[in-house]
Amino acid sequence: MTEGGSGSFTVDDPATGHVIAKLPSLSPEQVRASVEAAHRALPEWSARSGNERSQVLRRWFDLVSEHAEDLARIIVLEQGKPLTEARAEIVYAASFLEWFAEEAKRIRGEIFDSPRASNRVVVLQEPVGVCVAITPWNFPAAMITRKAGPALAAGCTMVVKPASQTPLTALALAELAERAGVPAGVLSVVTGRASEIGPELTGNPLVRKISFTGSTEVGRRLLQEAALTVKNASMELGGNAPVLVFDDADVPTAVEGVLTAKFRNTGESCIGANRVYVQDRIYDEFAAALAERTGALKVGPGLQDGVQIGPLIDSAAVEKVAEHIADATENGARVVAGGSVHGLGGRFFEPTVLVDVAPGMLITREETFGPVLPLVRFDHEDQVVAWANDTEFGLAAYLFTKDAERTWRVAAALETGMVGINTGLISNEVAPFGGIKQSGLGREGSVHGIDEYLELKYLAWEGAGATSAAR
Repeated sequence: MTEGGSGSFTVDDPATGHVIAKLPSLSPEQVRASVEAAHRALPEWSARSGNERSQVLRRWFDLVSEHAEDLARIIVLEQGKPLTEARAEIVYAASFLEWFAEEAKRIRGEIFDSPRASNRVVVLQEPVGVCVAITPWNFPAAMITRKAGPALAAGCTMVVKPASQTPLTALALAELAERAGVPAGVLSVVTGRASEIGPELTGNPLVRKISFTGSTEVGRRLLQEAALTVKNASMELGGNAPVLVFDDADVPTAVEGVLTAKFRNTGESCIGANRVYVQDRIYDEFAAALAERTGALKVGPGLQDGVQIGPLIDSAAVEKVAEHIADATENGARVVAGGSVHGLGGRFFEPTVLVDVAPGMLITREETFGPVLPLVRFDHEDQVVAWANDTEFGLAAYLFTKDAERTWRVAAALETGMVGINTGLISNEVAPFGGIKQSGLGREGSVHGIDEYLELKYLAWEGAGATSAAR
C-alpha cells in the first residue's frame, strides 16, 4: 500500500509491484458516519429472529461459494498467495458463514431457581451492539467472515476496517453480503490509514466491541484506546509457535506436518511454525528430509501453475526474514536449504531451513513471518517444554509423538491456546481459535465464537416461581 493523491491510497500486486487499484482514504468524519449508520441499523437487525438472520447468512455463504474463483483471484492479486491456497481460503472463509448461520438459531438463555421460592433467575443473551473488526492482510477473506459471521448471527452490526494492503477482498465480500440481503448499515467496510481513522473506531462511544487480528504491539495499543470507553474486546495477536518433534515420532509425518505448519501462506501466518525442536536421536534424519522437501518447493507468482510459495507482502517482510537468517548464521547456525532472496527478485524469498540453531537466537525469540524454518536440537522432554514456553506468546504449538501418555502430558504443559498433535493443520470453523498470554483474548469459530458478540442480562423475576401458597 502506498499513498496516492489527496485522500487516496493504492494497492499493489506483491508479485510484480504494479498498482492494481486506487481507493479512497476515508476521513474520521466519514468513518464516524459509518458507525452511526451501524447504530441506526442495530434495532431492526437485532429484533429479527435468529432464523431470519440465519437465512441471510446462508444466502451470503451461497454467494461466496458461487463466486469462489473470482474471490480467490482477487486474493492472489492483492495478497500474493498461490491460487490453490487462495481457493482454500475462500472455502475456509465461507465455512464460518455457514457455521454461524446455524448458530444464529441456537442462541439460548437460562432459568435457575432463586433462593426465594417465589422468584426465578432468568438469564438472557443479547447482542453486544455496534462492533468494529480490524482485520489483517494475510487471510483477507477468512479473518472477516470469522468475525462478521458470529457478529451478524448474534444480532450485532459491524464496521470492518481491512488492512490497507488487501481491501479489495473485503469490498467484494461486502458486495456479496448486500446481494444476500444484509441491510444497509448492518455491515460496512471503511478504507484508509489506520493511524488516521483507527482512533475514531476505538474511541467512538457508539462502538461497543472491537475485534482485532494482528500484531501484539498494535493489540496493546488498541486495548489502551478501547479502555477509555470500556469496550468489549477480542484480540487474536502475534505468535511464536513451537514444534516439538520427539524421537518416537513418525519422521515422514512430522516432516509433512512441519512443512504445512510453516510454508502455508508463504510462512505469513500467526500460527505458522516459528521454531522447530527436534530430539537428538532423529535430528539429522529429520533435518535432511526437511531440507530436501523444502528445496523442492516451487516459488513464483500465485497465478502460475504449481506454485507453492508466493511473494512476501512487502519489502519490510523480506528484510525481516533476511535479518533473522543473518543473526542465526552469525551465531553458529547453518543454512541447509535456501537462505537468500529468490532469483525472481523483488519480494520472493527462497524457502529456508537452518540447522544448529540455539534457543537464544533472534529467530527463536521473534515471530519471523516468512518462509524460514530454524531447527533446534534437544535432549529431554522437560528441557524442550521449558524452551517452548519461554516466550510472551501463547497462540499455537505443535507436537509430534506416538506416545499417548507423552501426548497428554506435554499438551497439558504447553502454554498455548491450541496444540496440533501429529498434524500441522489446525484451523477450521468448528474449533475455538485463540491464544493465551500476550497472544490474545477470546476465541473465534466454534460454538464459543458467537459468545464473543453476546452480553448476559439477568432478570430477577418475582412471581415466576410462585408457590401453592402464593396461588
